[in-house]
Amino acid sequence: MTGRTMMMKPVEHRNAGRLALACAALVALCTGASAVDVKEPPFLLKQVQSHSLPPVAERLPKDVAIVDLEASGKQSGRYGGTLRTLIGKAKDTRRLVVYGYARLVGYDEKLEFTADILKDFTVEEGRIFTFYLREGHRWSDGHPFTSEDFRYYWHDVQTNKELAPGGITRELLVDGEPPEVEILDELTVRYSWSKPHPTFLQSLAAPSPLYIYRPSHYLKQFHASYTDREKLAAMADEAGKRNWVAVHFTHDRPYKNNDPTRPVLQPWVLITEPPSDRFVFHRNPFYHRIDANGHQLPYIDRVTMTVAGSKLIPAKVGSGESDLQSDYVSFSNYTFLKRGEKRNNYSVRRWVPGKGAKIALFPNLNTKDPQWRTLFRNRDFRHALSISINREDINKAIFYGLGMVGNNTVMPESALSKPEYRSMWAEYDPDKANRMLDDLGLKKRNLEGIRLLPDGEPMLIIVETAGESSEQTDVLQLIGDDWRKIGVRLFIKSTQREVFRKRALAGSTQIAVWSGLDNAVPTADWTPVELVPTDKNEPQWPQWGQYYETNGKSGEKPDMDSVVRLLELYKDWKRASTRQQRWAAWEEMLDIHAREQFSIGIVAAVPQVVIVSNRLRNVPEKALYNWEPGSYFGVYRPETFWFADTEKKTAGSETTN
Repeated sequence: MTGRTMMMKPVEHRNAGRLALACAALVALCTGASAVDVKEPPFLLKQVQSHSLPPVAERLPKDVAIVDLEASGKQSGRYGGTLRTLIGKAKDTRRLVVYGYARLVGYDEKLEFTADILKDFTVEEGRIFTFYLREGHRWSDGHPFTSEDFRYYWHDVQTNKELAPGGITRELLVDGEPPEVEILDELTVRYSWSKPHPTFLQSLAAPSPLYIYRPSHYLKQFHASYTDREKLAAMADEAGKRNWVAVHFTHDRPYKNNDPTRPVLQPWVLITEPPSDRFVFHRNPFYHRIDANGHQLPYIDRVTMTVAGSKLIPAKVGSGESDLQSDYVSFSNYTFLKRGEKRNNYSVRRWVPGKGAKIALFPNLNTKDPQWRTLFRNRDFRHALSISINREDINKAIFYGLGMVGNNTVMPESALSKPEYRSMWAEYDPDKANRMLDDLGLKKRNLEGIRLLPDGEPMLIIVETAGESSEQTDVLQLIGDDWRKIGVRLFIKSTQREVFRKRALAGSTQIAVWSGLDNAVPTADWTPVELVPTDKNEPQWPQWGQYYETNGKSGEKPDMDSVVRLLELYKDWKRASTRQQRWAAWEEMLDIHAREQFSIGIVAAVPQVVIVSNRLRNVPEKALYNWEPGSYFGVYRPETFWFADTEKKTAGSETTN
């Protein structure tokens, strides 16, 4: 297929040091020069000696990726060891896809886009994306990774009516328009739209990424276009599946990370056949990255993920059974875990979460009760509820004063942050709150001092939780004490997450409690989608979100002026051709949120507890802990973590290849 071939201005700009490293390594690999002496991992030496695996110089891409450890303050490491971590359920093996963080385009530690699996990429007019692959790059089974893997996904998966009956995935659509996909040559692929696609790179860099490529050589054996249908029917019968589509789907779930036969591009490869209560991953012999000293990454040979049950994990971590842990441990475990530091040779680190709030209240603007709907849509009522909360006391009582009080908004680490976004209508002032409620005509009270609604019923607000956090309940009890002072009574209702979401969507909830913005460290180029009703699971406006999701087929059309304005600004951001235009849209949207308080943030920046073995190196002492962007440990590149004393065996570590 032919297409445009002009070169475009790269989105990323490498510094001279990184370029020098890349050039030196390329010379070494291609000419045998000694600029970089490529080291064979001892873990793979027996396979190389038996000729079941090529030597490392033949396994690496010619356009090898060079990791500049010095630039990020890391040390060059050494090979070996088993990294132990604990998971709450078998499906948590997908966490190693998040942590491994091999992406076509990913974020660096400054949360800027950079090529990773790709050798390079270019963007023109925000709508034409050209991807350049690394020559000689291979899947974990040694098969070449080429543009055929992109062609297969587009022509044989995405546009196959049997495999994709719902049509093209929405991440690839721009106002309903699919991309033009051009396979320019074996190492070059282009995606283009008639309009800008500002979230395309973001989707590729996500913790659960948009996979626009597949191991075609592997999946073709399960596809009706490449394998006889009778043979596929026999496969389906043997696997207990309905048809070939179900068989293909089972083997085509890269994020699940649960199929040891499926080739990957990640640093570690699953070798354990599910079901199991302990999953073992070995180093990928064909991983595309090396350090400046010629060590093929990862440094660590094995990762084990042991299923322990979520409630038992903090105790097991405290007894030294994990080398790196953040899942299933929280700030409430901090004191207990600190007590075990010296005894079990680990350290407890406090990373800064990237959420807009640890805990926030979400008045349901779509609640079906007309009385409460009127009140919640009244900005003064939301303001009165907010300024009657003593956030400082909550921070001290529950979080030892380590959090940051205020609204649910962007963090100071974001260039978009302004102090007023956090403080506006968040200062404790119960007297003013009482006056505001009086001015709203809510002066009458019963004998208990609880204000009366217009229909004469007492003002009892039910705040619903998903039942997943005791901290939320503790905070709500303190908020209840504060609201009692303004004549409002609070009740806590715990459900389960699915019930919690269904009740909000049905308009049955009054106020929900949840965490704040998932990404509170955005740049102007990051989508402001969280600031607008686009998702039915957003508890403050679920009906409006459903209306957006279904293009008006379900839900309710937004009818608040401020919300309509947010949607207009979101369109402006998507259409913007310059960063200045995107910045302007972000600023106005953040200002609207601060003034309107569609959500009532309580406290943010409560430290995330991260447990790190004292033997483990290159893990940051302090860092941002965020799902997206960040992928938790992902942007800090766990393939560069290493053990300082790998000769010391730990419980559960293997001694053979």
